[in-house]
Amino acid sequence: MLTYEVGHVILFTRYTLVSAGVSIIPEFLDKIEQSGLTSDFKITKDEIINLRTGSKILFKGIKTSSGTQTANLKSLAGVTTWVLDEAEELTDEDTFDKIDFSIRAKGIQNRVMLILNPTTKEHFIYSRFFESRGVEAGSNTIKGDTTYIHTSYLDNYKHLSKSFIAQAERMKATNLKKYAHVILGGWLDKAEGVVFDNWTFGEFNPDNLQTSFGQDFGFSVDPSTLVECAIDKKKKIIYVKEHLYKERLTTSEIAVINKDRAENKLIVADSAEPRLINELRKLGCNITPTKKGAGSISAGIALMLDYNIVVDKESSNIAKEFNNYVYADKGSKLYVDAYNHIIDAIRYCVSFKLMGGGARQIY
Repeated sequence: MLTYEVGHVILFTRYTLVSAGVSIIPEFLDKIEQSGLTSDFKITKDEIINLRTGSKILFKGIKTSSGTQTANLKSLAGVTTWVLDEAEELTDEDTFDKIDFSIRAKGIQNRVMLILNPTTKEHFIYSRFFESRGVEAGSNTIKGDTTYIHTSYLDNYKHLSKSFIAQAERMKATNLKKYAHVILGGWLDKAEGVVFDNWTFGEFNPDNLQTSFGQDFGFSVDPSTLVECAIDKKKKIIYVKEHLYKERLTTSEIAVINKDRAENKLIVADSAEPRLINELRKLGCNITPTKKGAGSISAGIALMLDYNIVVDKESSNIAKEFNNYVYADKGSKLYVDAYNHIIDAIRYCVSFKLMGGGARQIY
């Protein structure tokens, strides 16, 4: 309906959107047909144009096979409204900001709409739009220039099947925490099925313990990370402190950070990047590859779970990953491959220190 106003370019995105023509546009078509307005629109595989006004809706994904296409989205001319569907999938606040600041058409109302199912309170949407503004989660209110609309099945009760309502009520009776999150859309302190529940915030105070570092590499989408670890074998405590968590760093930039933070202490790094390790070594880093093999992930995680982990109070990304790294199948020791960039770095270091030169090769 907004396209019936002249001058609008509406950007409809999801973090991953492979084919709008298959996934999203059919839903729009259904609404257009229900409204009896089909003749007013030209519809292609990735845009809908209002023939009366020329206003249009563009459908784009933020993540592509080569990384995020933030620059391409920023360069779209005259965008007045940005809709971010399934907004919980976008966890990088910098990417959000870059697109958000590009919505600046003059002489017409600009809008940004976030549509989401709440995840954990570690997400920047919660800290930015709820916690920092004093807005109670689940409320319907207006705060400054932001309107909050919270809905659940209770708002649609009369249109739902008896079986769905019975299922929701059953969950309410047997698992209230899950009901509050999955059914009512509440924010979680931590994700369901987290792997690590053996950690607390505390001082990075390893006394006279030897410290070393773990490092994982990323670039366009995933961050490169550097974490300092100290292991107290007698007290069964692992101390960890975050030193790097950033995307799009060059080898020389990583080397500068490594030498500044680790000085000449040992860094155990992801062995999937032997060329990068060799270059960092030539640039003066005391760095060695971790050992990998079948079962090395489970073995390293088992070591970490056997200790209490103390996380430095300023290490927000370690906390974020610990609160969101979950089992895909706990019985089979399978893990969801997400929220693990700094966890992997910790694992490399811990495995090296506790297993004599790295994770054992398990076949």
